[in-house]
Amino acid sequence: MSNMVSFAESELDLIGMKDEEGMNGMMRKHILHMVEEFANEGHSGFSASYALQCLKKLLAYKPLSPLTGEDSEWTEVSEYMGHKCYQNKRYSAVFKDENGVYNSEGKVFWSWMTDKDTGEKFKSYYTSRDSRVYITFPYNVPETPEYEYRADE
Repeated sequence: MSNMVSFAESELDLIGMKDEEGMNGMMRKHILHMVEEFANEGHSGFSASYALQCLKKLLAYKPLSPLTGEDSEWTEVSEYMGHKCYQNKRYSAVFKDENGVYNSEGKVFWSWMTDKDTGEKFKSYYTSRDSRVYITFPYNVPETPEYEYRADE
């Protein structure tokens, strides 16, 4: 067994993802399978880092290169009162309509909430129509959205 797999098993144990029945057991098995496959590839430090950067984006359905805005990147998703709306095929949060091109998940809003049972405060995150961030091409999809605090209204 490789050091990477042993490390992964130990870390999964620490978060309570044990080798058992149910969802935790299934996820542990799948994660360890992926770690083992990655370890079997024999990457060096550089190639492992490069592969991980690509995999992280691909597994999150994010493009590896900037969006171009070319016609081949779009699919029509709706038409309302003569106005068409298109969705980007390479990054599904990007849309184009008569008002322009925008990332529908460009901003994530948060506010403080209080748990009714415990009184404990926590952050609540949400998106809305105001989450749109208008963009130009070429467009590099950001690693994370903008976060903006909104006081309870």
